Amino acid sequence: MTGTHTPGTHTARQQWAAGVMVFGAVLLLLAGILAIFRGIMAIAQDDVFVTTPNYVFAFDLTGWGWIHLILGAVAVLVSVGLFQAATWARIGGVTIAGLIIIANFLSLPYSPVWSVLMIAFSGFVIWALCVARKDAFGEPLDRAPRDV
Repeated sequence: MTGTHTPGTHTARQQWAAGVMVFGAVLLLLAGILAIFRGIMAIAQDDVFVTTPNYVFAFDLTGWGWIHLILGAVAVLVSVGLFQAATWARIGGVTIAGLIIIANFLSLPYSPVWSVLMIAFSGFVIWALCVARKDAFGEPLDRAPRDV
């Protein structure tokens, strides 16, 4: 019975692809929520962050707060689309995760450990969204497989 595949059943590869997509969606959701909190902190109280003098990329901390806040809000919205396995959300998720990496790299002097953590987080998001193929699971993640 090797090689037989009944319609409506999921193979291990399809389940793995769907799991990786959910992993990426959850990580992007967490990265977005944390970016929102970081943005609010930077906007509300500039003295929460310590600045490094003579940094090449010197920007206003309030401006960085707004950037993180907007990127976080968009990341949360895109992660909702990822739970539906939408192609636009995968493309948007990779784009937003890339922008989060850039924003955190440029804001390294304000909170170095947190920036490195968020860069790693976003790198995992990009990996998870790029490794799962759309045709491997084919249907939205919230639907159970149907027997035919």
